Order: sequence, then structure tokens, then C-alpha cells
Amino acid sequence: MANVVVFHHVMGLTDAVEQMAEQFRSGGHNVVVPDLFAGKRFSSIEDGVGYVDDLGLQTVIDTGVAAVADVDGPLAVVGFSLGVLPAQKLAQTDARVRAAALCFSAVPPDMFAESWPENVSLQIHLVENDPWAEEDRPAAEELAAQAGTAITVYPGSGHLVIEPSLADYDPDLTGAITEQIVAFIGAAGR
Repeated sequence: MANVVVFHHVMGLTDAVEQMAEQFRSGGHNVVVPDLFAGKRFSSIEDGVGYVDDLGLQTVIDTGVAAVADVDGPLAVVGFSLGVLPAQKLAQTDARVRAAALCFSAVPPDMFAESWPENVSLQIHLVENDPWAEEDRPAAEELAAQAGTAITVYPGSGHLVIEPSLADYDPDLTGAITEQIVAFIGAAGR
């Protein structure tokens, strides 16, 4: 069993993110889902981006890191889009983290540390023609190279493909991503 921390995307802690977390719970894991926006939810990516612009990325990162300060034992972190920021920071700077799944985004490893830690397993999930993550691809490739792993790239052109309220939603991709992360976390929790 692992302690799994799931960080939501820019639309907030939506039902879709909660359902994803429930999939991890059903695998027997202790799951923490910090609300980085203190209850605020947005109906579009653009509205969420506007809120984050006002709030500040550093505040989002700090809120995510602080939310797990009291969690004991090894961690697996999962970040969706904006949630990649606190997930990646924890993976690179917190010795409790054993595994990280970064979905739909990545930032250069030197944003948080010199490089990706050798003892942290990494999974990266991107959608092939995602316009929001296009500029993140070089960072994802650098992270994957440092971690000695491959990026899983799914066909499509959506960004938050796990979010049923958006036109980008793809139930098949959501299922495939969930299945891979569940197996990854299961292996990391052993």
C-alpha cells in the first residue's frame, strides 16, 4: 500500500479528479487529494488559468507541498496539468517520494532541483497534439531521459481528456491513463 497524493488541474478539484482518486483508493492505497483552490471550481480551462494568474503559480506549489507535510511514510504523487507543479516539486525535493505520475504537463527539472532523483520512478502521460502541453514536451523529454523512462503519448488533440465537462473528454484515454497509473502506483507501493 502506498500513500498517494493526487493534485488537480486548473479547473479545480472536480468530480473527475475525485473519481480518479477513488480508483487509487480501490487499489488499497491511502489517498490524499489536496484542494489547491480552497473549494473554487471553474467551468473552463481559461477561467481556471485566469484564477491561477491572480493567485500565482508559487502559491499553488506551496499549497500543494504544505498539504502533505504531515503525511507519514513513502509517497507516490500524481499531478494533472497544473497539478504537475506541486507533484514534480515534491518528487524532486522530498525524500518521501518514491514515484511520480505527471499527466498533460511537465516543467524543466532544474526548476526545482539540479536533476531528477535516481530513486524516484517516473511516468509521464501526454496527448499527441495537445495545444496546452506543446511547449512542455522538451521538459517532459528531458525528465524522461534523466529518469530512464519513456513518455506515454496518446493519440488525440485534447488537454484535460479526463474531464467529462469538456469537449476534450475521452473516456477511452481516461481508462487507459487510469489503468497505467494504478499499475505504476501498485508497483511503487511494494
